[in-house]
Amino acid sequence: MTPEQYAGFPDELTVREVKVAHRVLVTTLLAHRQVNKDDLCALYARRWNVELDLSNLKTTTGMDVLSCQTPQMNEKQLWVHLLAYNVIRLLMAQAACNAGIDPRELSFKHTVQLWTEWVSRGLSATKDDGRLFILIAQCRVGNRSGRMEPRMRKRRPKPYPWLKVSRAHARRKIKKHGHDWEPK
Repeated sequence: MTPEQYAGFPDELTVREVKVAHRVLVTTLLAHRQVNKDDLCALYARRWNVELDLSNLKTTTGMDVLSCQTPQMNEKQLWVHLLAYNVIRLLMAQAACNAGIDPRELSFKHTVQLWTEWVSRGLSATKDDGRLFILIAQCRVGNRSGRMEPRMRKRRPKPYPWLKVSRAHARRKIKKHGHDWEPK
C-alpha cells in the first residue's frame, strides 16, 4: 500500500459485534436489517473456502517460495502464479458447468495434475469433445462444512542453519574447514 493509499483510509472504523452459535463475529457490515446474524454466520462458514484457496495458491501452484532475486521479478512471478491459478479455476468452472455441479465440489490438485498431463501430451482443452472436463468432474471432494484445522506444523524443522551464501561458496568452505556446526 502506498503512503497516499494509506492516508486515504479513515483513522477509525465502526464495527458491529454479533454473537452467533457461541462465537462473537466482528464485522463492518453495520446494517443489521440488510445483513442479519444468519447471513453473517453463513459468511463466516465460507471462510474455509478462502483458506483452501490461499493454500492451493501457495502450495499446489508452488508459490510458497519465490525464487527471483529482485522485487520486480518476484512481482512478475506472483502475477504468473495468479494467472495459472485462474486458468485452473476456469477449467474447474467449465467442468462443473458441463457436469451440472458446484465448482467447489471439484479437486484443485486433481485439476492441476490432469491439466499438466494433458498439456504434456499436446492435447487441447477445446478440441477434445470435452473429455478433459469429464475427467476433471470425476474427482470430487467431500462436503467440508464446519471444517476446522489446527494451524500447526506436523513435522519439526531440521536442525541445520540457514544457507546465507551461494552453494558453491559453502562447498568451498566445507572442503577447506569442514562442517563448523553441531546439531542440537
